[in-house]
Amino acid sequence: MENARLVLFAALGMVLFLLWQAWQQDYRARSAASTPGSSQSEVVAPASVQPDVPAAPAASAPTAAASSVEGPSAAEARATPTAPADAPRVQVVTDVFRAEIDTAGGTLRRLDLPGYPVSADEPEKPFRLLGNGEDLLFVAQSGLLSAGPAPNHHALYQAERTEYSLAAGEDTLQVPLRWTSPEGLTVTKVYTFRRDSFVIDLEFRVENGTASDWRGRPYGQLLRNRPPQGSRLFAYTYTGGVLHNEELRYDKVDFDRMLKGPVTVDGKGGWAAMIQHYFAAAFLPDQAAATHLYGRSLDASRFLVGVVEPEVVVAPGAAGKLDLQLFVGPKVQERLAAAAPGLHLLVDYGYLTILAEPLFWLLQQIQRFVKNWGWSIVILTVLIKLAFFHLSATSYRSMARMRNLQPRLVSLKERYGDDRAKLNQAMMELYRTEKVNPLGGCLPIVVQIPVFIALYWVLLESVELRQAPFMLWIRDLSIHDPYFVLPITMGVTMLIQQRLNPSPVDPIQQKVMMVLPVVFTVFFLFFPAGLVLYWLVNNTLSILQQWVITRQLTKGSAA
Repeated sequence: MENARLVLFAALGMVLFLLWQAWQQDYRARSAASTPGSSQSEVVAPASVQPDVPAAPAASAPTAAASSVEGPSAAEARATPTAPADAPRVQVVTDVFRAEIDTAGGTLRRLDLPGYPVSADEPEKPFRLLGNGEDLLFVAQSGLLSAGPAPNHHALYQAERTEYSLAAGEDTLQVPLRWTSPEGLTVTKVYTFRRDSFVIDLEFRVENGTASDWRGRPYGQLLRNRPPQGSRLFAYTYTGGVLHNEELRYDKVDFDRMLKGPVTVDGKGGWAAMIQHYFAAAFLPDQAAATHLYGRSLDASRFLVGVVEPEVVVAPGAAGKLDLQLFVGPKVQERLAAAAPGLHLLVDYGYLTILAEPLFWLLQQIQRFVKNWGWSIVILTVLIKLAFFHLSATSYRSMARMRNLQPRLVSLKERYGDDRAKLNQAMMELYRTEKVNPLGGCLPIVVQIPVFIALYWVLLESVELRQAPFMLWIRDLSIHDPYFVLPITMGVTMLIQQRLNPSPVDPIQQKVMMVLPVVFTVFFLFFPAGLVLYWLVNNTLSILQQWVITRQLTKGSAA
């Protein structure tokens, strides 16, 4: 009975974990609706200035990080006229991007990923990561901060051409935008795209034609709206801001937190990112420089995260250079790790990263050999089963012994009736006499639950499995089985396993254990097919191993 109770607790713990995931998604949406929107005065400067530009630091402290993200000075706002809303836009086509740069601010307003279709059913329609529409507001803004003349992301640039394309045989494509002030300062903002790269170089070339030193800082910020609540059950993934540097590793700055007030981080290097399921955008400053990272809300629906780099001084008649990098694309771990230190953490496996990372590495190595993510999951399941083989064998032997004691336990139940104290005492005496540990069948199962949860995050977070086909009707392992064949089959395997396990003596526990496979089947209807495939294969192997061990012990008892 104790064994069945612990199995029940372990199963219910798993159900609670899945319910918590679903609650996370629902709660965040509800809290956004119920939290009063903070007033402009709480998080931004007065209406006389442009509230979405980070403040320029004091000129007296050229090496210090910016101390505020509340808005520029009134002088700075007047120094840079706002560009018209209908400013020309520049179209850019490379092997990995279809992009649109607005000459108003030189803002990256649209970016499609042709290598990542919106769905397996629409292979010709690229996924749009950045956009400036009603449903999706997600743009990459950048500019210069200075007490003197400088173009921020409201300035109007001049473009040499309106169309750029990476030609065959070329590895880089540069898109220059030019801005000139009445005082004689010229800034050329250059986007550099590279073949087979999701990192965009952003350079500000400053030519100081004024009579005094020019001092300025480059900044980059990501502006996006809060996305609508998704409908995928038990597949909650984080969407929001992340700030990271050497002092503060991977700090999630979610939308609700930004609504409460600005978040700032000063330190060395790092990055500021906006992430979502499978994809991310991140501004990457100089990793050796002292940087200022920030996150805040403009209003209840628009949010910013960004970086400010150290000040650069350009003497009169001289030229200077200020630069940033922007990663924008899928969360492929090798590419993230190569782009900036710690950027691979954007593939968020949660608290079980220590288990999830080696599991993904092993899964990836298998896939490189078999060239099919579905079969890679099957092989990984077999390897995990082999790793837990002896532990599982111990569990199944304990369950088999408990099953052999079942008639005697029922007899004790009939003898002592509702006297639970005497019944438990008699059961413990029986366990001691027969040398059976009632916990022996449950603890090995509990040990394996963290591995299951870690693999859950691997299969949910890894963009490599997005739209990865398996076989027959399974065309995308990252979404649920469209015909529910895998989860229903998995439910059948749970029923078979239940038949092989000893039944609880308590009638209520018997009913709960009978309902449990049905509950899990309903949950798994909406799980990614890859995860259900793992659970199905694991159950099948467990049934085979348990059946063999039970048969061996039965024969031994008969002999």
